[in-house]
Amino acid sequence: MDILVDSCAGIDIHQKIIVACVLKSPSKGTRPKKWIESFDSTTKGLLQMHDWLKSHQCTVVAMESTGVYWKPVWHVLQEDFELILANPRMIKNVPGRKTDMKDAEWIAKLTRVGLVPPSFVPPEPIQDLRDLTRHRKHLTEDLTKEKNRAHKVLQHAGIKLTTYIRDLYGISGRNLLDALVNGEVLTPEKVEKLVYTSLKKKVPELIEALQGFVRKHHRFLL
Repeated sequence: MDILVDSCAGIDIHQKIIVACVLKSPSKGTRPKKWIESFDSTTKGLLQMHDWLKSHQCTVVAMESTGVYWKPVWHVLQEDFELILANPRMIKNVPGRKTDMKDAEWIAKLTRVGLVPPSFVPPEPIQDLRDLTRHRKHLTEDLTKEKNRAHKVLQHAGIKLTTYIRDLYGISGRNLLDALVNGEVLTPEKVEKLVYTSLKKKVPELIEALQGFVRKHHRFLL
């Protein structure tokens, strides 16, 4: 098989340590020399690995996309090396490799002959945007879950506000929820002051919907 990279490295990444293996051919047609070294995953350790790879004249470095642990490694190395991020499923389907050192060496061997399929890694501004949109999505999902839990608490306490209020978390709904949580006595006059727009016409229905059995337990959950 043709050798495509004279000096390359494979990196096996873990939370605490990183194992790097360099394969370098002294000349064409000769067996490559091998160097293996372990580094801490701290920034200091990553910078040490960067300098170690430079000292071996590495041009291409391949690593697995292990959780988020690869991101600091990528950040430290991206300016000085051609980097390849590989899907672990694409390079791990070979039996007999049971140690971190063998993993790193295997990645280096595949890189040397061009058999590591790269994953797309966008520029850092796009990575940041992805992080933000994912985080926003998670927050929205969490908010929906909490609203659903509150609905269950109200039903458990016999409060039927959602029958008459479309958005329980609008201004009117939140006002009534606050009043429930504070244990206030909700008279028609009080409720009329708490709600707005067309809900003022539904005060009698709202009073009926608020007649439940709210206990301290329910108020605490809400």
